[in-house]
Amino acid sequence: MYVQELEPVAGSLGLSALVAALPLVIVLVLLGGVRMKAHLAGLTGLLAAVLVAWLAYGMPLDQTASSAVQGAVFGLFPILWIVVNALWVYRMTVRTRHFDILRRSFGRLSDDPRIQALVVAFCFGALLEALAGFGAPVAICSVMLVALGFDPVRAAVVSLVANTAPVAFGAMGTPVVTLAQVTGLPLDDVASVVGRQTPLLALIVPLLLVGLVDGRRGLRETWVPAMACGVAFAVAQFVASNYFSAQLADIAAALAGAGALVAVPHSRRPAAEPVRASVLTGARSEELDEEDPGREVLRAYAPYALIVAIFSVAQIPAVKDWLAGATQTYDWPFLDAADSEGNSVGGNVFSWPIVSTGGTLVLFAGLATAVVLGVHARVAVKEWLATVHELRFAILTVISVLALAYVMNLSGQAATIGHFVAAAGAGLAFLSPVLGWFGVAVSGSDTSANALFGALQVTAARESGLSPELLAAANSSGGVLGKMISPQNLTIACAAVGLAGREGDLLRKVLPWSLGLLLVMCLIVVGQSTAVLGWMLP
Repeated sequence: MYVQELEPVAGSLGLSALVAALPLVIVLVLLGGVRMKAHLAGLTGLLAAVLVAWLAYGMPLDQTASSAVQGAVFGLFPILWIVVNALWVYRMTVRTRHFDILRRSFGRLSDDPRIQALVVAFCFGALLEALAGFGAPVAICSVMLVALGFDPVRAAVVSLVANTAPVAFGAMGTPVVTLAQVTGLPLDDVASVVGRQTPLLALIVPLLLVGLVDGRRGLRETWVPAMACGVAFAVAQFVASNYFSAQLADIAAALAGAGALVAVPHSRRPAAEPVRASVLTGARSEELDEEDPGREVLRAYAPYALIVAIFSVAQIPAVKDWLAGATQTYDWPFLDAADSEGNSVGGNVFSWPIVSTGGTLVLFAGLATAVVLGVHARVAVKEWLATVHELRFAILTVISVLALAYVMNLSGQAATIGHFVAAAGAGLAFLSPVLGWFGVAVSGSDTSANALFGALQVTAARESGLSPELLAAANSSGGVLGKMISPQNLTIACAAVGLAGREGDLLRKVLPWSLGLLLVMCLIVVGQSTAVLGWMLP
């Protein structure tokens, strides 16, 4: 049995923490400083983590390699299994042109560009984040806003800022699922705390969006639909994440937000001509004037309705128990590790939820979508393989980052850093969201940031007497605010609207909002760690 040590380097916690942090520092420097491609930076960091575990911590090489393989396997299933199948559903809607019908449907909801920003960037962007994530919402929503007549820069900024509140539950809950796995905390506990933090952002972001679109006039004239949208989104996200399903949180929130906009009469009023003239400097696509048969509009909405229906059925207690019965549990080979107190670590056993995992449920929805949209089986398979090819570098990145995280967690590197960071004491509650924000800003992924820092946050929380669930959730909730300034997202936004090479311009426009919202989240977490807002926690 391998037993983790907290102070393997010269018996010093500080020196040991410095050495243990090397893999993370290498990844962050390569990504943020050298601008190396994410998958190469991840593989380099993984190699560094293996060497530190073997040479500094004395973890046998076979156990080190085994822990890396387990992280890679978890990256493939269930994490990437969810992402691939979700993006596959989207690709089929594009293939059959039902995505264009959906876009035109949104464009006809309101003639007011401020409301269009809420519908497209906030509500539909959240739906895309729920199904795919990984930059898809920013790319697609930016293009849609430009087609509606938005100036390219404004379209990109609005899409980037909107892609915040839904990120923690994106890709069918992938970030919180990863967070629960690497920390050993129950998924329901982690999701419920995140669901009491990010909905507070949803109250602010719609108001911020109408302000970005039309300044103070936008706030003064459209604050009612913006508030209605934000409140509906926040309530649905809170209820779904706490009492129903973390995987459905964003889908429920997106639909609730859109429903609120439809229900508010103010949303459907045409915009005054001076408003449109001052906001829209691009060319509106004439394609929006095409009429679509009602039957085709229903088919365009069908894939999302199918996903909601299948996940809802999966939450019925009898069905949930039946699906869980298919879960396979294995003793992971070549791995027998214990923490510094001699307790067996969770990595010694591997659970494989074959049917109950979100990715398999999305696969079922995808098969039903192919039938509803009339996609031939051969074409559906071709689109699935094309999705894998499109995500090949993202797949390599996720695998390498999760392998790195598992090596650091199982060798004891994360525990060493966590004990060292715990010296911040009460200040740790304020710094916790900052760590998640920094991780996402560099990696571009809340999932990756949770894999890297989740276990560290929990260890530090336990050492400082704070709630492990609170700081783990804070890592994810703070991380969502780093999404808009990550180089990957900025590049995606620029490429989508024809602004290649102007990433710096976008960064300067969104950075103040990212920092301002981060400060809000830090204050929320500090309040939740004390009696001031402690009542909010489950």
